[in-house]
Amino acid sequence: MNIQLSDHFTYKKLLRFTLPSIIMMVFTSIYGVVDGFFVSNFVGKTPFAAVNFIMPFLMILGAVGFMFGTGGSALIAMTMGTGDKEKANRIFSMLVYVSAAGSVVISLLGILFLRPVASLMGAEGELLDNCVLYGRIILAALPAFILQYEFQSFFVTAQKPQLGLAVTMAAGIANMVLDALFVALFQWGLVGAAAATACSQAVGGIIPLLYFFRPNTSLLRLTKTSFDKTALIKTCVNGSSELMSNISMSLVGMLYNMQLMKYAGEDGVAAYGVLMYVNLVFLAAFIGYAVGTAPVISYHYGAGGQEELKSMLRKSFVIIGIFSVSMLALAEGLAKPLATLFVGYDQKLMELTLRGFMIYSFSFLFAGIAIFGSSFFTALNNGLVSALISFLRTLVFQVAAVLIFPLIWEIDGIWLSICAAEMMAAAVTLLFLAGQRRKYHY
Repeated sequence: MNIQLSDHFTYKKLLRFTLPSIIMMVFTSIYGVVDGFFVSNFVGKTPFAAVNFIMPFLMILGAVGFMFGTGGSALIAMTMGTGDKEKANRIFSMLVYVSAAGSVVISLLGILFLRPVASLMGAEGELLDNCVLYGRIILAALPAFILQYEFQSFFVTAQKPQLGLAVTMAAGIANMVLDALFVALFQWGLVGAAAATACSQAVGGIIPLLYFFRPNTSLLRLTKTSFDKTALIKTCVNGSSELMSNISMSLVGMLYNMQLMKYAGEDGVAAYGVLMYVNLVFLAAFIGYAVGTAPVISYHYGAGGQEELKSMLRKSFVIIGIFSVSMLALAEGLAKPLATLFVGYDQKLMELTLRGFMIYSFSFLFAGIAIFGSSFFTALNNGLVSALISFLRTLVFQVAAVLIFPLIWEIDGIWLSICAAEMMAAAVTLLFLAGQRRKYHY
């Protein structure tokens, strides 16, 4: 049975509606994990460190897709809630065209400035050359990557989350198969890993474009439109929290790499890379749930459905709580197998990675609260509060912790810093939710 945005959502219906988005985001995060596995085991430790070293910069550039996707979906769904479906389609089309054109410019600038940026971050010699080699191939496919992130949100708003999941799975499977061919079989090294990821991103970005250009059974379709400055600004403001979150996470990732180079050298960067793969997959589940619920929240906010907002918030915190405890248990249980899988060829590096796992995994107890809280306010078209939560969570708290904690606990302080930052962000989110409850009546 097709689930409508206007429905009342029970726990079962909520999980059925959001599950495709959760799996979709997890599959997207697996791209880097697959690359890391093949590069680490078939190319070497320094290229593996290079992939993880340059990835934060690449993710900053790709974050534009999250901004247009989440911010645009909130505006489009709210417009649908008021009953103006024609206007919703015009906004959707305008956002896709603007982001596609802008992504080409971002891609070219990224290719141009990649080497100086990597050098400024501290890469040199073979590490620097590998960063530039991998990064430039990925940046060539950046427009498709940005569109892929954007359409992940738009598929949910169009009431086609299953189709979005199918496209993302196709892209993920393509990445895995091509990595095995290019890196393991053909032995193309770092070039092969980058090419596999670029091809898979093209699958994830171009197929949705073709779908929405043609007549379809979803709520959205790409049509003729005009430039709507007000809608564009509102989208950017709404999505600023997701943009800030991704940029901040990437900047903090750079800072982590610099601190790890200082305290543990390339081994520290490699160990952090393994932790980030697990972090990406686990946080993707929280992000996927937030993406899946956002259009429903926006729709009922636009339609004045206050009781449904209360129900969504209550149920979401129960679901996130279950997710959080499960992720902690899973991370602790999988620490040794995952460390062995990625860096089992180096005993010292494996021990460092395992130690990091045992500390870092406690951050999953708190991360989901702030991720959902920020998305909740984006869905309510309150970009300011959403951006504040993301800014504090992904930048302020983490930067302060990763600069201070290593002075006391050295390498363990780096792993502890994320736990402290997520705990503080969860507390701030709960305060914002309490402070805004009378305004939105949830």
